[in-house]
Amino acid sequence: MSDLFLTNNLTRRKEKFAPADPKRVTMYVCGPTVYNYAHIGNARPPVVFDVLYRLLRRRYGAEHVLYARNFTDIDDRIIAKANEEGVAIEDVTERYAKIYEEDTAALGVIKPNIAPRATEHVSDMIAMIEQLIAKGVAYRAQSGVYFSVDADADYGQLSRWRRDDAVSGTRIAGEEDKRAAYDFALWKAAKPGEPAWDAPFGRGRPGWHIECSAMIEARLGGTIDIHGGGVDLLFPHHENEIAQTRCAHGRALARFWLHNGFLTLEDEKMSKSLGNVLLVHDLLKEWPGEVLRLALLSAHYREPLNWTGALLDQTKTSLNRLYGALQRVKDAPDTEEEPPAAFLAALMDDLNTPKAIAELFALASAANTAKAKDQAQAKAQLKAAAGLLGVLRQDPDAWFRAGAGDDATKIDSLVAARVAARAAKNWAEADRIRDELTAMGVEVLDGPKGSTWRMT
Repeated sequence: MSDLFLTNNLTRRKEKFAPADPKRVTMYVCGPTVYNYAHIGNARPPVVFDVLYRLLRRRYGAEHVLYARNFTDIDDRIIAKANEEGVAIEDVTERYAKIYEEDTAALGVIKPNIAPRATEHVSDMIAMIEQLIAKGVAYRAQSGVYFSVDADADYGQLSRWRRDDAVSGTRIAGEEDKRAAYDFALWKAAKPGEPAWDAPFGRGRPGWHIECSAMIEARLGGTIDIHGGGVDLLFPHHENEIAQTRCAHGRALARFWLHNGFLTLEDEKMSKSLGNVLLVHDLLKEWPGEVLRLALLSAHYREPLNWTGALLDQTKTSLNRLYGALQRVKDAPDTEEEPPAAFLAALMDDLNTPKAIAELFALASAANTAKAKDQAQAKAQLKAAAGLLGVLRQDPDAWFRAGAGDDATKIDSLVAARVAARAAKNWAEADRIRDELTAMGVEVLDGPKGSTWRMT
């Protein structure tokens, strides 16, 4: 099997990936802040890194890969949502964490090994903050505890941020007492009506950036192999994570830093002000999860992805073609096959999913033309490759029936009536029924084992 190459944003190079310990491959991806439904842009990281997770499991063995994706369950937006609804914070976080897991599962995302919640690790965050204060890179103020960027000469490793480029005088409301505008909160002093924890440096709650550093240390330990997330997190969130861990523990947080590109909607940035935010939960009511997943993988993960209605229509057509090929060979014996070398080479080259998808279509073409003696291999190779992309998860007949909606029962009756007409040599009636089915968008497939159908 060829080597795996990944673009490491820490070095700005595509590098050969090799874990520090092949028996314990570690990956952490920043998860959602659970106060609302996830939009389709939020779905790109879990889908992209799910492909990498599948690839790592195949290469090193599922039992040797530890993948953590967190839930941020304490945050200003969560508090505001709970106050708005007049409910406990836990009611909000539990509700939306559950929805997130259900929606990502519908996208074919394998549940990570570890799903830590920030509130489970506040004691770890407090301990880390104490270390940073003791080492002189964090300081107390009335509004909380802050990381002193000026005290860290190596700050900016990931983003290439420079103090000379920083905008001076910009301060977040309530943080007017920090020393520099670019210092960031490790701990926020308690406010009336907000959740708070006791700490040696005062009662309060953690800042956002400290959460991931502490959870990684507690659940994965040491320097991890891969840290991932959206490119919007590169600065300041991931930069701050790196600084905290390096200053507290004297070592790197992660060896490889991977970031997926932005998603736009019809060439515009999604925003509430524009009213163009598309929620995964709503899209799943209109489209199969596999359509959304394959559309998210249609562009290289590092590149921008423009989300359009045409993209979804095209992806649905593409999946129909793939499922059609699988349907043609579905009666062939089930065997085990490796994905072809060309398909694997595409994924091993920095997760080149567009090229891998093209190779998947080549496998579908091979299945469509395979002779009887070759169908088992064609079927196995198609399913093995699709499994790494997380598609073709359904029985092909079920896939095509799902597109019929409430008409499925009527179509079954018409197909059965056509079979009976053909058996009685009533060719005119058989043709009439076939024309009716065609008008409904149904293709009838006649084979040695009977007639089946699918939506076109």
